[in-house]
Amino acid sequence: MPPSSVITPVLCFGEVLWDLLPHGAFPGGAPFNVAYHLHQLAVPVCPVSAVGRDDLGAQLLQRLRGWGINTSAITQHATFPTGQVKATLSAQGDAHYSIACDVAWDRILVTDTLLKVAATAPALVFGSLALRLVENRAALNELIAALPYSAWRVFDVNLRAPHDDLTLVRHFAASANVLKLNASEAAQLAANAVESPGLEETHARTLAAQFGIPLICITAGERGAGLLRAGRWTWVSAQRVTVADTIGAGDAFLAAFLAGLLRGSHTDTEILSAACRLGEWVAAHPGATPAYQATSVD
Repeated sequence: MPPSSVITPVLCFGEVLWDLLPHGAFPGGAPFNVAYHLHQLAVPVCPVSAVGRDDLGAQLLQRLRGWGINTSAITQHATFPTGQVKATLSAQGDAHYSIACDVAWDRILVTDTLLKVAATAPALVFGSLALRLVENRAALNELIAALPYSAWRVFDVNLRAPHDDLTLVRHFAASANVLKLNASEAAQLAANAVESPGLEETHARTLAAQFGIPLICITAGERGAGLLRAGRWTWVSAQRVTVADTIGAGDAFLAAFLAGLLRGSHTDTEILSAACRLGEWVAAHPGATPAYQATSVD
């Protein structure tokens, strides 16, 4: 697997959009959020996405550049608008989403220059939502084919009805060597069942056997998270926080988790603990990308 020193950027493929919340508009999209937190954790990153050639797209690019994140792989479409998601929050801060269709990030372009970057990338993060149209599936397949054998291929499952095609998820899971999903998604994918606390390890082992994936990471919100690596299950319990909203908490978790994998000097317990703590911190703050001082998990 990849060496501990990260030189070339991690690629984050998928949606970049605006989350429209009751308390304001926030930059969002799972790959966008993961890229932000990787950058905050001192991991070079390059989001691979698309925005419209409109004010909302310009604001997203300005936000990324202000953070110092590379925007060279974000296409600007003249004929498709920047994506938006309307989110409503429950009393517990859980989010429910209405996702605009036929938007810029549904048509992500992969250039020859990007394929050259992919050829030395230490990792590619991709989610299931951005696979809803065939154009993005073809683009992602190109990127995956260009990666070095040693790269982490991280599939972040994100089942949002009606964009929750399990056949499609299973197809792309075969291309991953890291599968990250929440306990509800794990139950659905492994057993066609609803979430049942305490079955995370069972579901992880089922998925590992089904797909031949060496690392399965399952998050369980306020209960904690687990990792199955090469047959060994590790669990870390969550710490209680006052939740502002849960938007982006899982993405922050994934960024810290991947940063730990890339550096290669931490135990699975340490990696999961760092990921849980960052996810909890984000859940305690509004939006998916709250400001905090850039740091490292070393």
